[in-house]
Amino acid sequence: MTDSPLPTLKTWSYLSTGARRRPSEYEVVSTGLHYHTLDQNRPWELDPNIPMAQWYKRYRNQSPLRHPDWDAFRDPDEMIYRTYNLVQDGQENYVYGLFDQFNERGHDQLLDLEWVRFLADAYTPSRYLFHALQLGSAYVHQMAPASTITNCATYATADHLRWVTHTAYRTRELANAFPGLGFAECERERWETDPRWQGFRELVEQALVAWDWAEAFTAFFLIVKPAVEEAVLNQLGELARAHGDTLLGLLTQAQTRDAERHRRWGVALVTMALEQPGNREVLTGWLGKWVPLAEAAVEEFCAGFPSDGRAAAQRAKHAMASFRGSLLLAASHLTQPNLDQ
Repeated sequence: MTDSPLPTLKTWSYLSTGARRRPSEYEVVSTGLHYHTLDQNRPWELDPNIPMAQWYKRYRNQSPLRHPDWDAFRDPDEMIYRTYNLVQDGQENYVYGLFDQFNERGHDQLLDLEWVRFLADAYTPSRYLFHALQLGSAYVHQMAPASTITNCATYATADHLRWVTHTAYRTRELANAFPGLGFAECERERWETDPRWQGFRELVEQALVAWDWAEAFTAFFLIVKPAVEEAVLNQLGELARAHGDTLLGLLTQAQTRDAERHRRWGVALVTMALEQPGNREVLTGWLGKWVPLAEAAVEEFCAGFPSDGRAAAQRAKHAMASFRGSLLLAASHLTQPNLDQ
């Protein structure tokens, strides 16, 4: 009598869900890549008492936001490195095509001087804000408990770096067209002292020391980014169009396409987290902590608009509240702003 041979496992069998199908390219190259989550007591397979291991155990493994299988998360867009580069190569071609075309048309020379002075105060310092978004998404990338979450945060980090680059490029163009107005010279001073930026500066500086991975995700992707996107991209972009600055309006619109993708996977991650009892209360508590800071930042930024600043702030806050409502986390202390005020 001989023992029957054991059935052999197919490549990527761990991805099997019971259905007889070949895993997608996204599943093959994105899932189950974090070896440092295999032993919860020994992240990175090193001495569990070294500072780095202690950090991961405290701020990732012991996060109050829990799920038995974070590796089950999937990006709704199924973005991978190959497709990210294809898509964003097209985006960059579009953006730099805008720069070239508007430069050839003498766009900057046609701008009103008062609007140009406003850009020096309210637009070109935004590269510091975008860099803070880059740092925040990079931290989520580093600390996330699943490679599919890390990948999403990685692409967001790259997008935020692109936003920094776009802003720096426009800053140099404006400096060339308007020497003596402080372009490419005074942005840091304005970021640190101009009242319109201090709410955002406080918001991102506090978010950057939210060490728990899930709170960092909540702070940046559910609160900080929507505030920046609604106020600095959408409302400032609309204001630019009203002042004949079509280039800035189109640029912020292009950046918003990235933000829409970030929101899709953020919503998907929250939806997955809400499958577990107790996570709704954790997330709602964090939202209650960060929302007031974000709304104050929007109000301070829009207050510096040359016209309709209060209405712009209300529109931005309404859009932010609508996004939070889409997360199914509405609570009594997270109220919708009154647009009639």
